[in-house]
Amino acid sequence: MGKVVGFGDFILRLSPPGYQRFLQAACFEVNYTGAEANVLVSLSLNGVDTEFVTRLPANAIADTAVLSLKRFSVGTKFIAHGGERIGTFYLERGASQRPSKVVYDRKHTSIAEAQRENFDWDAIFEGADWFHFTGITPALGEALPEIVEDACQAATSAGLRVSCDLNYRSALWSEEKAQSVMKKLVKYVDVLIGNEEDAAKMLGIVPENTNIAAGELDFSSYASIAEQLSKQYHIEKVAFTLRESISASENNWSALLYSGNTCYQSRKYNIHLVDRVGGGDSFSAGLIYALKKDWNPQSVIEYATAASCLKQTTEMDFNLSTEEEILNLMKGDKSGRIQR
Repeated sequence: MGKVVGFGDFILRLSPPGYQRFLQAACFEVNYTGAEANVLVSLSLNGVDTEFVTRLPANAIADTAVLSLKRFSVGTKFIAHGGERIGTFYLERGASQRPSKVVYDRKHTSIAEAQRENFDWDAIFEGADWFHFTGITPALGEALPEIVEDACQAATSAGLRVSCDLNYRSALWSEEKAQSVMKKLVKYVDVLIGNEEDAAKMLGIVPENTNIAAGELDFSSYASIAEQLSKQYHIEKVAFTLRESISASENNWSALLYSGNTCYQSRKYNIHLVDRVGGGDSFSAGLIYALKKDWNPQSVIEYATAASCLKQTTEMDFNLSTEEEILNLMKGDKSGRIQR
């Protein structure tokens, strides 16, 4: 099984303990995270060779962040160094009817000021068969759209499969800017991942019969959008996560996969959320893992959905679930009974 390369930001997450609000916090819990890095940790934990590419400052905080990746055997050989800041975001976890809140501090960071010459993609992709990025990365800095396109071109030329989780972030760029960039990048993508907001705001395709705020989803609308995306951009596979938000503490979670002119739907999980941040990343990791294993499409979407379900019951951003645990849930063991 070839190496999976991920390119993106790696940032510091600061959270009040438990469910405290910012106003209550006398201290913050520290965690290091990033969309692509989260994917690689999940894969590495389950035996996949991985390599994370980013740009970080040369200081003790960045060094500590890199150590958190090395703990899970994620490759860090091609991390570029330069600039003065690692990005930060503050997370106030919601509960019941109170939503979570995120405050970003990501301007003028090392990766935001990255240049094309910082990355030798031919060397980076040696021995790899998969490249993963998200829509967050090209939004971070002036040169990042070109850098991501360089990576996609090199990956395609080297015969790698390319996956992208659209991951729209309104705090980072406008819908107009996002669409102008992502419509160019998506032409390189073999496996496209997203949700209802991503499809609408990054590619301009809006599902019918859906009320996001009310948590109402219509499967046939998403299947239609997936088919449109696949045909319009010549994408091999399109996967959507389907989140029904009952409250900040309880969600219904399922997904679909469009592959080979057929749409496959996963089972639905009712999740009592512990930490939903990283749920989409764990879905991407599960999808990549199952596709690299060459499982059938129904098994692929069931595995990815089960993996992301388990992540959302785990604190912090990394999915620490093993293949055995994911397969047990996928096969119907959802009782949560203690294992002795």
